[in-house]
Amino acid sequence: MTSAAAPRRRRAALATSAALVGSLALAACGSGSDSAAGSGADKGAADGGTHVVKTVMGDVKVPNEPKRVVVLDTAELDSAITLGVKPVGATHAGVADGFLSYLPEDRIQGIEKVGNIAAPSLEKIAALKPDLILSSKVRDADRYDELSKIAPTVFAEGVGYPWKENFLLHAEALGKQEEAKKVVTEYEKHAAEVTEALGGEEKAAQTTVSATRFVEGGDIRLYGRKNYIGTVLEDAGLGRPAVVDKAEDGFAYEVSPEQIDKADADVVFYTSFGDSSKSGESKTLDGSLWKNMKAVKAGRAFHVNDDLWFMGIGYTAADQILDELEAKLAK
Repeated sequence: MTSAAAPRRRRAALATSAALVGSLALAACGSGSDSAAGSGADKGAADGGTHVVKTVMGDVKVPNEPKRVVVLDTAELDSAITLGVKPVGATHAGVADGFLSYLPEDRIQGIEKVGNIAAPSLEKIAALKPDLILSSKVRDADRYDELSKIAPTVFAEGVGYPWKENFLLHAEALGKQEEAKKVVTEYEKHAAEVTEALGGEEKAAQTTVSATRFVEGGDIRLYGRKNYIGTVLEDAGLGRPAVVDKAEDGFAYEVSPEQIDKADADVVFYTSFGDSSKSGESKTLDGSLWKNMKAVKAGRAFHVNDDLWFMGIGYTAADQILDELEAKLAK
């Protein structure tokens, strides 16, 4: 990455966020409309009216102020908590016993578990009597009709890379558009402050950062630009090693432990999805290829929380990641 290109990309990314905030006002124009259909569309109408949300699955009528929200993925959980909504139920990753570990305990205490991501229990969801369900087509398309019979169900199309757009969709469904605008504005301000703390746009762009994830039962992922953590690093103005341009569809470039040196950069942030002894992390970190990487020799290889860096996929997580970037790199 050239020092000039990274700042341009960063400014473009932040400009996109600003444009997305503006879309909230347009979305709000549909509030209160009774023209859109959706299974369970009249739920919550007696508690303050409804509004229509346009989704990948069609128009869905949802309560203006949903009280009993169920979320079926980590991004939806982060969005709800960020916007001051405690869900009554949520799914969790199959490798975890609980919810996202970076979230404050008092914000998640009392949330009922309704199964694993992409394998929720419809019975448990129904028992909670939700008035809104949040998920995505990529996770729960096969269950959409059944979920919609339980409560109004709002799906984003994808996960990960479009997290900023998805957050605005979640905010619209939750009736929290104004709160969302403030969240986005504060995040952009925070990102700009971190860039300055790293020495400004030019210096930050010259610092290459590798985001490396060991995966239990799979190859090691070197994350590219078109994913959640890639966007946060870009927002902070940081550079990326050339290997990220080999990432399939911009998402990740997978390597074996015998190729771990391809993860090298000025700075390496690494973690494991699942048990580190089963993901290959522990064994790889004991090997000579890892130990001879320039980031490792310079003491700039940092273990990070997988929940925070790769699972959270929301603004609460992103703000904490920005704090970690500043703490580790602004020295």
